[in-house]
Amino acid sequence: MSEPKAPTPAPGDTYKGWLFKWTNYIKGYQRRWFVLSNGLLSYYRTQAEMGHTCRGTINLATANIAVEDSCNFVISNGGTQTYHLKASSEVERQRWITALELAKAKAFRMQAESDDSGDESTPPAAGQGGGARNSEVQSTLRTLGSKVEDLSTCNDLIAKHGSALQRSLSELEGVRLGGETSEKIRQVTERATLFRITSNAMINACRDFLALAQAHSKRWQKALQAEREQRVRLEETLEQLAKQHNHLERAFRGATVLPPSQSNPAIDSKGSVPGKGDASDEDEENEFFDACEDVQEFITVPADPKYHRSGSNVSGISSEMGMDDGTTSLDEQSMASNPESPQSQEVVPVRKRRTRIPDKPNYSLNLWSIMKNCIGKELSKIPMPVNFNEPLSMLQRLSEDLEYYELLDRGAKCQSSLEQMCYVAAFTVSSYSTTVHRTGKPFNPLLGETFELDRLQESGYRSLCEQVSHHPPAAAHHAISERGWTLRQEIALASKFRGKYLSIMPLGSIHCIFEKSNNHYTWKKVTTTVHNIIVGKLWIDQSGEIDIVNHRTGDRCHLKFAPYSYFSRDVARKVTGVVTDKDGKAHYVLSGTWDEKMECSRVMQSSRGGENGADGRQKTVYQTLKAKELWRKTPLPEGAENMYYFSTLALTLNEPEEGVAPTDSRKRPDQRLMEQGRWEEANAEKQRLEEKQRTARREREREANRSANPEEGKEPADGALIEDSISDSPLKTEEVEIATEPSETTDKTDTDETSSDLSLSSGHQDSYKAMWFDRCVDPMTGEPTHIYRGGYWETKEQGNWDSCPDIF
Repeated sequence: MSEPKAPTPAPGDTYKGWLFKWTNYIKGYQRRWFVLSNGLLSYYRTQAEMGHTCRGTINLATANIAVEDSCNFVISNGGTQTYHLKASSEVERQRWITALELAKAKAFRMQAESDDSGDESTPPAAGQGGGARNSEVQSTLRTLGSKVEDLSTCNDLIAKHGSALQRSLSELEGVRLGGETSEKIRQVTERATLFRITSNAMINACRDFLALAQAHSKRWQKALQAEREQRVRLEETLEQLAKQHNHLERAFRGATVLPPSQSNPAIDSKGSVPGKGDASDEDEENEFFDACEDVQEFITVPADPKYHRSGSNVSGISSEMGMDDGTTSLDEQSMASNPESPQSQEVVPVRKRRTRIPDKPNYSLNLWSIMKNCIGKELSKIPMPVNFNEPLSMLQRLSEDLEYYELLDRGAKCQSSLEQMCYVAAFTVSSYSTTVHRTGKPFNPLLGETFELDRLQESGYRSLCEQVSHHPPAAAHHAISERGWTLRQEIALASKFRGKYLSIMPLGSIHCIFEKSNNHYTWKKVTTTVHNIIVGKLWIDQSGEIDIVNHRTGDRCHLKFAPYSYFSRDVARKVTGVVTDKDGKAHYVLSGTWDEKMECSRVMQSSRGGENGADGRQKTVYQTLKAKELWRKTPLPEGAENMYYFSTLALTLNEPEEGVAPTDSRKRPDQRLMEQGRWEEANAEKQRLEEKQRTARREREREANRSANPEEGKEPADGALIEDSISDSPLKTEEVEIATEPSETTDKTDTDETSSDLSLSSGHQDSYKAMWFDRCVDPMTGEPTHIYRGGYWETKEQGNWDSCPDIF
């Protein structure tokens, strides 16, 4: 039976209707009756239950409303309650979204007004409502206006009497001693007296004005903040409506596909949505609490109010706790001045960067369609097409770690090493924010391929990446900033393909050195897992632990990336961490998610005695001050879903640029053809480049064999020279290790064998030497690595690239 169409909601109206609510993986979506009234969204199994049994209620004042697709949307209040809902049609879903947004804005205003009224010494009389508040504001404005007019009048009088006084003084200078001297002096005295009276009146008026301004400034600030937040929400809603409008236009033009409303709402694939981790709150028999995953290692609680005193009191407490060595707390002014958007401090760029790339073509191809035709073959020799790629090189993806370089800029200004550690930790987490939707794998660089990112004039830094090894694939990266920091890393990748998912484990250390303090930080990356490789929608998760070490002071930060679990009631993609000094004493607690934001809280006290953790040990309870936001992800540009979900920085990485080296990734022909949507030509060009690389490697091996065995000079076996692969032989082994890149849907493209590590243990070593990096043992970690030797930017200034190899 078709349901009657509900009218378009108006502000303040009660809105009711049927929606499908996700319960669990056994029952799927179930039909429920929802009622929206007074900023509360409640639901019942049937309309008859409205008088006696409410199945759940969520307060919209603090809720977040997100649209998933044409009919689905999610309402969450921060983790304790999350409703995954589906409307019968896209029009019905839009009506609910409009009603919810209006109710949310109204509930927020009511909450803000109640907070403001609580700040007053005398509460407003009951029943006055918004009219009393408006009259009070108008009265205050009229009072302030009269004071301003008094100031203006006093100003005119001061100017008038001041001029008269000046004239009298001038006349006094030219008067002769005699009878008129006393008269002139009397006039001067009178005018000076008038001037003094007027000045006193102006001073009193200023004092009254200042007292009134101070009395009402707090309320004005709150009202202004509420208006700003409402404006941001309205802008987001407007942007969402514009996207939905474009979606509807495309759906109308290609109306040959059945609309989602005609599909069975109870049958929907949920396995590809990692965010739906909340079980139903209505069917207790279907909840699975036994297997809840306990990932939090500590508990944070608000510190005693005595620690919240500002100014000298905070400094005194810090000194009492032994933090008097310049490692006290995050500087309040520097933390408060941090803008919400990292781009607010960027310098206006000298050149205008592009903001769009050609839309991704809709070519249907899956991994299984390739694998099923290769049964019985050695899969390590199967070339992978560009259909699984994104039009960026792995070197360009590595340069994307610098997207939130401002965190290192702020860290360079810190006087406290522990405060600086917080910014380094936030920078470490921010490098994963670009991977949440990026399921396409980057092009694996050719040996000797480079990529420069010159943002010296715009952002104060520039970086250089080079593919320094092909067996195993490894890339070296060096970035230096005029604002006092240097970042370098060498990343090699190992992978395990387990059929349903692919685990990518980056190998190598990342180094960050601050010039002013000489603090040297090192850390390693966590494991990236790509789920639903064969069947389903691809999604990415980050899991593992990171230990950031300051080798100069001994400070440490332990970060834990919680793996996604359907049975966990915690927020998805959660990251927690603790910053400790060399003695193991905790100073800051970090929390957030790797795809949205990171916050830090200063620890005032810590104690054992919380709940027992998963290993049976007691958790540490930290008493902390109010959390401060360190980093927040910048929203993706409009239309990112059609541009491989590239960020604003990623859109500019492959933009053609004059003066770069001939080995730069921007000049790679197959990558350029793919960006332009010419995928068939890109596949042909990719095969040509791979064969050219194999020929060059065979020649190097031949020369190496001639040098080692002049009498033989035999060529290496072709088995060592193979194309992109999925695994060494997944049909023969249960678990296979391969070399690949982060966030890839398959394994590697443009690399040779997956068992490339064996080429080093077989006794043969490639004679290739990097162009801009020297291989050495890192003095800090003792690991073999490549460190930038210099000369690239000088060569670029000279414009002489004759020494660069021809790899394209």
